[in-house]
Formats: sequence, C-alpha cells, structure tokens
Amino acid sequence: MADGANQVRIIGGRHRGRRLHFTPGRGLRPTADRVRETLFNWLRADLAGARCLDLFAGSGALGLEALSRGAAALTLVERNRWVAQRLRDNVALLHEQALAEVIQADALRLLSAPPAQPYDIVFIDPPFAEDLLPAVSTRLEQCAWLSPEAMIYLEQDTHRPWPTLPVNWAIQREGRAGGSAQRLLRRSIRR
Repeated sequence: MADGANQVRIIGGRHRGRRLHFTPGRGLRPTADRVRETLFNWLRADLAGARCLDLFAGSGALGLEALSRGAAALTLVERNRWVAQRLRDNVALLHEQALAEVIQADALRLLSAPPAQPYDIVFIDPPFAEDLLPAVSTRLEQCAWLSPEAMIYLEQDTHRPWPTLPVNWAIQREGRAGGSAQRLLRRSIRR
C-alpha cells in the first residue's frame, strides 16, 4: 500500500494532524483537505456545541473534523458494514465514543423516521454516481431532522446540475475544487 493510501488527516482542532485509515468502498472519495479547510472556515461560527450528522460518512473526514473542532455530538451514517466498522474503530482510536456514534444503515431508509433530536449541521456527500440529493433533502425536511437554523453542506459532481432544494434552504457559500462542487446552505423556518 502506498504511503498515505486510504488515509485521511484531521486538519484542525484537538485531533489536528491525526491520520486515520479508512476502508475503501465503491464511490467512497474523502473530501480533499483544501475543501475541508474552506468548509470549516465557513462553519467556524456555527460549529461549537453543534449536533452534527454525517450522512454517507465513508472515511468520516467531514464528521470527525467537525468533532475535532468543537462539535458537541456526531452521528456518522454508513451503509457498508466494513466501512462502518472502520469508522467505529477510528472513533475509539480518538477516544470520542461519548460524543460520536456510527449507524450502519441506508441513509434514505434512516431518514424516513424522525430522529431523537434534530441536527444543527448536516454533511451530505453521497457517491457521485447516485442521484440522492433531492430525496435526502426532502426527507430531512419532512421528518424533522433539522434544527430551525441548521447548516447543510452538499457536495456533488461538477458535471451534474444542482437539484431543486427545499425553498427554505438559502445558499450561504459555494465552491468548486477538482471534480466536486460544494454548497453550504442555511435552513430557515417558513413563516
């Protein structure tokens, strides 16, 4: 295995510099360091004490970075059981079992029922080959997964047009890097 293959590095916070191994899977591509750095600069004011949900967690790069930088709770959702087990191993390696849980499940099925508590920040970075953003965004709204002013991060292939999203999700920031396009949105309560 090449040095650095199947690894992600936490780039900020209390676990800064920590390298974590991940299990490769179909469609799994960790968010690049520079994209994560930009995203967490965007989220700086919203992260402390936030409840975070990392759907399609894969390597866990987004969720574990959020936890390292001050999130109060993290739920990582991954359907591949081997990838989910590696996520559990990494949570234990970081000694974050009290703040982070890994759920091995299909994200769309999981989102069909309401959570115990809504989330303040949601990371949605599904496999690029699957067109999941419209269904995921609809279920997040319909099943009360989001706090009133939740932040939602979306990542998708640059060649795909952005889907229609809930009308109460306002674009805060946008970016592109390599083959991915990113959006950060803020939810507002409809009046």
